[in-house]
Amino acid sequence: MQATRCVIPVIKSPKDYQAYRISPQDTNRLAIVFDPASANTSLTCCVEIFDVGGKTPPNRHQMAVEMFFILKGEGIAMCDGKKVPIKAGDSLLVPATGTHLIKNTGSSRLYTLTIMVPNEDFAELIRSGTPVELDEEDMAVLGRVDTLMPY
Repeated sequence: MQATRCVIPVIKSPKDYQAYRISPQDTNRLAIVFDPASANTSLTCCVEIFDVGGKTPPNRHQMAVEMFFILKGEGIAMCDGKKVPIKAGDSLLVPATGTHLIKNTGSSRLYTLTIMVPNEDFAELIRSGTPVELDEEDMAVLGRVDTLMPY
């Protein structure tokens, strides 16, 4: 019979997330949910927040697969010359070596849950940027404050 282990999960809430803008001119911010430092595994999971008109610079990863789940807003995703519209509820999987970018084309902020496996120094790149605060709008989206009912 195989022994089972109970592992205490790491639980965080939006107030625990550390957010960064990688470069001063970037129009997106990344709030780290889990990374190798907090999850003890080679993945990076963050909420990416795009200002109106904001986008990622075109980028690619040698080994990592990157997944985007659109939480709120709309935009376009481009990968290796292909362009598709994205909106809340859509998922996008970018294979390793695919040159890609996400752009907010909507009239409000675009929020994505972004997961990269393996980490491929993504968390370190994010943390090398400028720390930023999550504002009231961000916290409302991340905390789902609009759905909370008083007891």
